[in-house]
Amino acid sequence: MTTTVAAYAAPAPKAPLERTTIERREVGEHDVLIDIKYAGICHSDIHQAREGWGEAIFPMVPGHEIAGVVEAVGSGVTKFAVGDKVGVGCMVDSCRECENCEAGLEQYCLKGNVGTYNAIGKDGEPTYGGYAEKIVVDEAFTVRIPDGIALDEAAPLLCAGITTYSPLRHWNVGPGKKVAVVGLGGLGHMGVKLAHALGAEVTVLSQSLRKKDDGLKLGATHYYATSDEATFKELAGTFDLILSTVSAPLNLDAYLSLLKTDGAFVNVGAPEEPVALNLFSVIAGRKTLAGSGIGGIQETQEMLDFCAAHGLGAEIELIRADQINEAYERVLASDVRYRFVIDTATI
Repeated sequence: MTTTVAAYAAPAPKAPLERTTIERREVGEHDVLIDIKYAGICHSDIHQAREGWGEAIFPMVPGHEIAGVVEAVGSGVTKFAVGDKVGVGCMVDSCRECENCEAGLEQYCLKGNVGTYNAIGKDGEPTYGGYAEKIVVDEAFTVRIPDGIALDEAAPLLCAGITTYSPLRHWNVGPGKKVAVVGLGGLGHMGVKLAHALGAEVTVLSQSLRKKDDGLKLGATHYYATSDEATFKELAGTFDLILSTVSAPLNLDAYLSLLKTDGAFVNVGAPEEPVALNLFSVIAGRKTLAGSGIGGIQETQEMLDFCAAHGLGAEIELIRADQINEAYERVLASDVRYRFVIDTATI
């Protein structure tokens, strides 16, 4: 039997989100029913609710940073029990058969993974995300939240945490590496925390020095303003890895000049507009311009366990559900330190 739950949805592109009800599917053999406690607000939610990344599915219930407690389990569930603290990130299914899925890279499923919202599930129905009271998810796409992380601070880790952790691990960030994080926002602040915990020397590159004190407290050793032309002269050839977390188009040639030979500039922020590039910026120095999505389920669990072991959680501002539209505007104005999290009890 399906379950009717309260949620906040965008009824149409660019429309304000409003309270509504949605149907959650019946708990299947391998499903868990999660009582959502907290849901983070990601910039991706705004891009999709406003069709910044292309045509979307409406009504849309955003939210792919979900932390809650298991309320019920299907008869075949083996990973979780009622009462467990769990999370759900950016995807709720994949083909599970392709080369990437078998390698634990479900985020790069060759047939396309199923997004937690703004997607069509294998049952042919639209998926609805975490701005809701409850959600039903296959246990294979559910992760355990360790006791060492508060649920509200854990929610943003399911996107902002894994989105920054995955490339840091892939490019072997650790002691002796110099890492720059572009932007100190929802993604960037986790990038700083994680790179520092991995042992790297971390620099923040931000438009201004307004958040310098925060950046240093989060684990950065250096903080530079990119609005100052002297920054690019002083830091030329400095970094092994630059992690760009911003959703605005950048002067890629300028940033690539900051890399060492064989360095990598990795985009995890996704601007809505195309960006230009002079290929000599990568040819000279054998540099890499790359992108990275989220992580697979196993890597997401690894990230959560790493955060618990190092006492890491997101820096959050807890809000009521009726503040979501205001929060969206504040995210666009960079007026949040550093992730809005919805207390879903207020839905």
